[in-house]
Amino acid sequence: MKDLAEGIRQFQREAFPGRAALFDKLATTHEPTALFIGCSDARVVPELITQREPGELFVIRTAGNLVPPYAPGADGVAASIEYAVGVLGVADVIVCGHSACGAMTALASGQGLDTLPAVATWLRHADASKARTDATGADGVAELVRANVRSQLANLATHPSVVRALARGAVRLHGWVYDIGSGSVEELDAASGRFTALAA
Repeated sequence: MKDLAEGIRQFQREAFPGRAALFDKLATTHEPTALFIGCSDARVVPELITQREPGELFVIRTAGNLVPPYAPGADGVAASIEYAVGVLGVADVIVCGHSACGAMTALASGQGLDTLPAVATWLRHADASKARTDATGADGVAELVRANVRSQLANLATHPSVVRALARGAVRLHGWVYDIGSGSVEELDAASGRFTALAA
């Protein structure tokens, strides 16, 4: 906790003053251009990966970058999607998986979830992803990460706010996979269904 408190002091001394005008503007405006749905994994930092300033990304982070399909009722993920797309009017939505994902590793192995009932239940939202893969080991996890991005994009497209925005041509959906060790990002090509290096 002392490290975090020192980080706040450092932010206030060093980072904030140089961006005071930006934070003054952000105090009264909220106009992100993209919704980034990524994993809760501490190694995956959307603003760092995309080099975005505060206020430019609306971020949802869940274990395994999972997006439950739309269903009536209270759901924090659905509410955040609805707000980002329907109110903030983001133009792009990215679902980003990543290498060495703990959630996908657990799902691929089927082990280690006996004492984590909430995690096991949450990972049911990736059942379709697992059904599409049959590889094992590290290759199996990598394949599952990619299959999961595809599945979560399909789930995302069941949300009414997204359906309406897609019909108007007001939003674009993107699937990414970030490699922690190399910093590279692959993007899903919707036409071929393959992941290729994100074009610069």
